[in-house]
Amino acid sequence: MRLTPRILCVTALAVAVTAGASTAASALGPTASQRVDGSITAAGSTCTWADATTSADPPAGLTIDHSTVNDSLSCSGGASATLNNDPTATFDDAAGTATSDLIDITVNQSIVSCSYKATNVGWTRDGSTRAYVNQAFTASKSSGSFLCPDSISAEPGTASLSFH
Repeated sequence: MRLTPRILCVTALAVAVTAGASTAASALGPTASQRVDGSITAAGSTCTWADATTSADPPAGLTIDHSTVNDSLSCSGGASATLNNDPTATFDDAAGTATSDLIDITVNQSIVSCSYKATNVGWTRDGSTRAYVNQAFTASKSSGSFLCPDSISAEPGTASLSFH
């Protein structure tokens, strides 16, 4: 059963969704409306979401509302994902980086369900825009089938975020 590529894609997506919402800087461009869109591509599949809400506009520390991520999260290839927590995040506007605290997600592919947690996920701003790409990260399996990988890794730049 070849579930690993799609599970990796959806897992990385969910991590990206929540991790990146903290990274925009209000000094860059127009004021954000506490919304973020994003995408991730892995193993030939793409996952996207739109209009996820945050508790504040960056650069203030903020919390991501997991229900608004889940409302619009869709993936190609028959996989699905659910964000299980409301992650908080902080960022360093001067350095153009951000860090997400904890992302807890569940990935479903066919009849297999896998849960993963990632901590301290890093993000890098693209120039002076409100667009960000992920730094390399690893998420560890917290529960699920023996078919689930023990961990997943995301290469730098495989996820993107755009604040508006």
